[in-house]
Formats: sequence, C-alpha cells, structure tokens
Amino acid sequence: MLKGLGAMGDMAKMMKAAQEMQGKMAQMQDEMHNIIVEGVSGAGLVKATCTAKGELKSLDIDPSIFNGDDKEVVEDLILAAIKDAQGKASERAKSEMAKLTEGLGLPKDLKLPF
Repeated sequence: MLKGLGAMGDMAKMMKAAQEMQGKMAQMQDEMHNIIVEGVSGAGLVKATCTAKGELKSLDIDPSIFNGDDKEVVEDLILAAIKDAQGKASERAKSEMAKLTEGLGLPKDLKLPF
C-alpha cells in the first residue's frame, strides 16, 4: 500500500503503530479499574481490596481484633493491609503494561505513564 514512498511510508507505519498503542493504552487504563487485588495483614485479620489503579474499594476487619487497648495495633494493621493492596496493585499494573509493550514489540521494561 505504501510501497515507493520510502521514508514517508515508514513514517506512516510508525504513526499507525503509535495510534494503535494509544488505543490499547486507553483500553488498559479502563481495565485497570476492573482488576481487583487484595492486601492482607495480621495473618488475614485485616484485608484491603483495591483496583490495579490503587483505588481502595473495601476493608474487611475481623471483629476479634477490637479490644479496648488495641486501637494502635488495629490502626497499624489497617495501614499495613492498605499498603499491601496498593503494592500489589502497582505490581499488577506493571505486569499488565509489560504485556502490552511486549505485544507491540517494545521493551518490556519500558516505562510509560499510568
């Protein structure tokens, strides 16, 4: 289709590939809101669920940890579960991005904005 155009044909190919990548990136951004990961702390006593974008969706706290003097411990467990979930979300997002970039023939460690 673009034979005989030389460098112009290559540029058109690159532009088409860039447009495809932009479309796939937008689709992946949408999918990141639907991928759910769970972080835990205190041997499962506190669970935090968030999207691969890092948006906190829910907390599940085992009622057995609610003792009057354990307020600070409970707070620490909640924070630990949220941080665990957000760390897993970040790793999942990186994994999904690596799949996308490899599929496009780009280096899998290429850092693109999220």
